[in-house]
Amino acid sequence: MNCPTYFSNNRIRVLVLIPVLISSLSLHGQRKMIDRVVALVGKEYVLLSEVEEQLAMLKSQRAGTPLPPDARCSVLEQVMAGKLLLNQAKLDSVEVKDSEVETQLNARIERILGYMNNDMAQFEAYYGQTIGEVKDQLRADLKDQLLTERMRGQVMADITVTPSEVKAFFEKIPRDSLPDFNSDVEVAEIVVKPKANEVERQRCIEKLEGIRKRIVEGREDFSALAQKFSDDGSARTGGDLGWAKRGKYVQEFEAAAYKLDQDEVSPVTETEFGFHIIQMLGRRGSNIHVRHILMRPRVSDNDVEISRKFVDSVRILVSKDSITFSYAVKKFSDKNQQSYHNDGRMVNPATGNTLFEVGDLDPDIYFAIDTMKVGGISAPIEFSDRGGDPYLRIVMLQSRTKPHRANLKQDYSKIQEAAIESKRNEFLNNWIEQTIQKTFIQVDAMFAGCPNVQEWEKLKENK
Repeated sequence: MNCPTYFSNNRIRVLVLIPVLISSLSLHGQRKMIDRVVALVGKEYVLLSEVEEQLAMLKSQRAGTPLPPDARCSVLEQVMAGKLLLNQAKLDSVEVKDSEVETQLNARIERILGYMNNDMAQFEAYYGQTIGEVKDQLRADLKDQLLTERMRGQVMADITVTPSEVKAFFEKIPRDSLPDFNSDVEVAEIVVKPKANEVERQRCIEKLEGIRKRIVEGREDFSALAQKFSDDGSARTGGDLGWAKRGKYVQEFEAAAYKLDQDEVSPVTETEFGFHIIQMLGRRGSNIHVRHILMRPRVSDNDVEISRKFVDSVRILVSKDSITFSYAVKKFSDKNQQSYHNDGRMVNPATGNTLFEVGDLDPDIYFAIDTMKVGGISAPIEFSDRGGDPYLRIVMLQSRTKPHRANLKQDYSKIQEAAIESKRNEFLNNWIEQTIQKTFIQVDAMFAGCPNVQEWEKLKENK
């Protein structure tokens, strides 16, 4: 159960859920079909298409469940609240750098292309535009979204709750309204990435050395070879990584890149991602513009099996108390895993703490700990990262609670989270009410019957 769902703030009058301004590329195109201004918040226009896009997304998320009759009114208010934050962000000169926008744009395009197996032809056929045209279409809206999010963050910056506030929040909840929580567990892990065998590693090195020779001798173009051979998303742009400041790349890559002169191609360089050759395209102070060709050594089934035996040997050492689990994490676990920096403890991405409802765990972990006693350690579990690379982990069950009615002793972190969210909502609502009173607001007559919009107008009248 999600604690904030139950520990809600019933006093809220102004809706504070700020919509994502760019929900998807496919919905974005609908603005061309509907073009009518239905509200003005400061200097920010609200288009009917924006309201319809958010309404359509809300319908898709409810899996066929009918929306309430006032859903369109509620969505309008969400969009207006976002525009209020955006308008104030511009008045307060809140800054979002162009480089931040480009990073976000590239990440979104990369994610979509990932769904399409990096097939640019499929992308262009689906959206009817090139990647560059899609970026141009989204750039201004994405910047507005980042400004809105940054303003919202500033409004609610540094909001915390004291233990006494958490206790007071909990005590205000009627006893018969307290939620029942399912079993919670805390799980720690040791993660190992299988390494490719030496024969495969040497194959990559020799192939890259051959490609480098063809480039250096002027026989073939770096960009064309990157498109043909590179094993990462930059292949479609000829390996071009754009401009970057010092500190962006991993240490080994950066050390090799900063040694290069203009147009020089590096020797084969190994990083955690594989083997690279790098070419310097430009330098501006500490900023560099490079391109690369990446080759990832293929990990064979035998390589995975070797790692499985190693991980199992670590499990045996911990089980026999020859070493502690904490020591094994620092000695053997993959340093790129979030859990490595948390003494092996996994963090629930939905809550930010280490507690998981058992149903929220990955199925493989769930089945591994289902009948395990606290302190038990699983056999090696194979899984893949987002890029499809194989990994192995062993997990330790560190704690388990029984299903129970919410209480401060067992559920303090959840109650604290709900108390903070309630305080944030109250603070943001107060800010919205105060800002409405000093902002020009106009709403189209087609929404005149919306009670929540009438509340905005009352706030203006009472200023």
